[in-house]
Amino acid sequence: MSQHRTAAEASRERILAVATDLFAEHGYDGTTTRTIAGAAGLNVATVAYHVGTKADLYREVMRRAHEAERAAVDAALAEFARTAPDDPARAAAEFADRYLDFCLEQPHVPALWMRRWMADAAEFADLEERYAQPLLETVRRELVAALPQLTSDRAELAVWTVLWTTHGFCRSVIRAQVPRFRTHLRALVQRELGLDGGVR
Repeated sequence: MSQHRTAAEASRERILAVATDLFAEHGYDGTTTRTIAGAAGLNVATVAYHVGTKADLYREVMRRAHEAERAAVDAALAEFARTAPDDPARAAAEFADRYLDFCLEQPHVPALWMRRWMADAAEFADLEERYAQPLLETVRRELVAALPQLTSDRAELAVWTVLWTTHGFCRSVIRAQVPRFRTHLRALVQRELGLDGGVR
């Protein structure tokens, strides 16, 4: 790999990292290409050269956020499928734990989606169809398969409840309350899924 290509890739990654932070904090509509360029220590032309338009940059940021979330959810679902036959209440609580941990470790992901829920970047409506809806459907389908008493509607509402609650908490940045929120989330997901048994 040439030194020029390495430098170009480093610049692109720097731009993407800065843009991710700015889109998460201020939204797509509240962030300009000039702001991104300034925060990355580059000029606007250099940003355009490496990533294209602001819209191109936003799409790449959302794609990467989705890929990270998808990987975390897939791993959590695999563990859920292994545990649920013997102890569905524990499996559900641990699934919630893993999703909370992901959101705490990568707070830009819930921040980006919460910005969208507040009507940010309305011109990118296809992102929900491409990313959010298929992921939600995957989780819903796995929950119903593992918990025969669970209806499809109830499973979907449970998934949304975990998303809304976890994303809202992670945006609050009340880190001292993480243990208390975790206990609440575990109980909440068990209740929403109609599972008996205490939080473990």
